[in-house]
Amino acid sequence: MAATRYRRFLRLCEEWPRDDTKQGRDLGTFLRQRIAVAFREGENTQIADPEKCDQMYESLARINSNFYKSKFPRFQDTNFTGVTAEECRMVLNTDNLQQTEDAKKGIWKKLKEKFSKPPEEGSKD
Repeated sequence: MAATRYRRFLRLCEEWPRDDTKQGRDLGTFLRQRIAVAFREGENTQIADPEKCDQMYESLARINSNFYKSKFPRFQDTNFTGVTAEECRMVLNTDNLQQTEDAKKGIWKKLKEKFSKPPEEGSKD
């Protein structure tokens, strides 16, 4: 039975989308890592609590299939702030978050970082 569970989780990993714009914060990548740890021995892995494993799989499968999105349809494509899903994706992009963090730094920190780095090769400063 563990082999069947393992194959189901592998199929779920294949279907789950991966978002490369969220480096280190992507749910699909996180799930793949957790499943790899949970099923270290592949099909031969002994599962301590099969019921809990099945519940976890069913929950993830419902999320992946947009079960709740279909069950509870939204009337607008925005959230309470009026921002669309695409705008949220753009704001949560790793590159954009890095730029925001850089903008938050004070002038003193920026100067300190600039002058504490060794000069790059090929530059004539």
